[in-house]
Amino acid sequence: MNILFAASEVAPFIKTGGLADVAGSLPQALAAQGHDVRVVLPLYEGVGAPWREKMDFLFHFHATLAWRTPYCGVFSLKREGITYYFIDNEYYFKRGQIYGHYDDGERFAYFSRAVIELCGHLDWKPDILHANDWQTALVPIYLLEARYYIPQLANTRSVFTIHNIEYQGRYGKEILVDLLGLNPSYLNEKMLAYYGDVNLMKGAIYAADFVTTVSPTYAQELHYSFYAHGLEGVISDCQSKIVGILNGVDTSLYDPARGQKIAASYTHNKLGGKKTCKQALQQAVGLREDPSVPLIACVSRLVSHKGFDLLTAALPNLMDMDLQMVVLGTGDWKYEEAFRTAAAQYPGRFSAQLMYSASLSNAVYAGADLFLMPSVSEPCGLSQMIAMRYGTLPIVRETGGLKDTVIPVGLPDARGFTFADINANDMSHVIWEATQLYRNDPKQWKKLQINGMTADFSWKGPAKKYLDIYHRLTGK
Repeated sequence: MNILFAASEVAPFIKTGGLADVAGSLPQALAAQGHDVRVVLPLYEGVGAPWREKMDFLFHFHATLAWRTPYCGVFSLKREGITYYFIDNEYYFKRGQIYGHYDDGERFAYFSRAVIELCGHLDWKPDILHANDWQTALVPIYLLEARYYIPQLANTRSVFTIHNIEYQGRYGKEILVDLLGLNPSYLNEKMLAYYGDVNLMKGAIYAADFVTTVSPTYAQELHYSFYAHGLEGVISDCQSKIVGILNGVDTSLYDPARGQKIAASYTHNKLGGKKTCKQALQQAVGLREDPSVPLIACVSRLVSHKGFDLLTAALPNLMDMDLQMVVLGTGDWKYEEAFRTAAAQYPGRFSAQLMYSASLSNAVYAGADLFLMPSVSEPCGLSQMIAMRYGTLPIVRETGGLKDTVIPVGLPDARGFTFADINANDMSHVIWEATQLYRNDPKQWKKLQINGMTADFSWKGPAKKYLDIYHRLTGK
């Protein structure tokens, strides 16, 4: 089967979040099953020289975007069985940041148009065109008509994945014809119309042949306004073609046995190296070196939907417990300032690492005892799965993929701790229970570690579920 995967960011070339991890790992898992998988992404300024040196220039064409005919250069690179296409246009993509520009609507409309028209220049016919999030939401919409004038797309079916429904690509209706190049008839309730505006994600949900979300629980949560951000009616209307498939993680990249970017290697059978990693982490982030004190970690963007209002409210109570904490990440000023203050108030016990550091994040995963994710909403979450790979027990709120992956203490095959309500006191109580178990029942603690480390969080299972959808759509 021929599969073309379109995403606005793809690891390891360019990454701001979990979408890049999925776009980097899922195609590899699909290719491992013997399919011809290709990935298309923008050639941003942030794609580094080491990657550019390996690219080949294939061709260029002029895309059609309403009355515009912008240049579209196509570079390619083959890596680990995948062909990657990079769409080159410096006007749209030679910028310091990949998101957050005044013309993001035009930039990603151009990219979506380029994805569609790229197919007409290839000696290759995709059976499946798989788009992701609002930045490529126009791909299944443009495909509705392109099937009839681009021969390579005549039998192509589309899949659209919602990674985070909070970001929908909502713009004034004035862009429909002049910017998107779509007929006014697309502004209807079963396509793009949304309270007088254009909503790209809504249109993609209706236009795509199938829609997925990134965990089964998130797929159910999207029927409620609290999680769906206004699209709950659309989700219910299209529920027959929507399914939740849990993301996986790159198990070769996150493997304590290989000892990549951590102080010592270890396995679920021989956990001694984790003590070395904890000591190294305490040294690296300025915490008091004490193997007996439970060390809790957060690695995250510091934003409200990640639950940091709960953590900042609970900090005085937590610091009354005999524990240590390290927070790694950047985000809203109010959270950064709260953590700077805590680091000054509790030296040697609280560490605020207000930065992005891939190497330090690995050290945190390996060296911490507990990993806190109090998210208000979490479509899937990768960090809790990565933490469990390193024998670090997660403490999570029961939402989205966190609920699907963390089996709480008290149930068979338990591998972490959970709480249900968005409540700082509930979170604090569960943290206290976790630290008590750490101190008083090392045998049970080790069992939880082993359960987490041996759980299958690979892409093999999710890839099979995606392939089942592709087969259903194409009959192949």
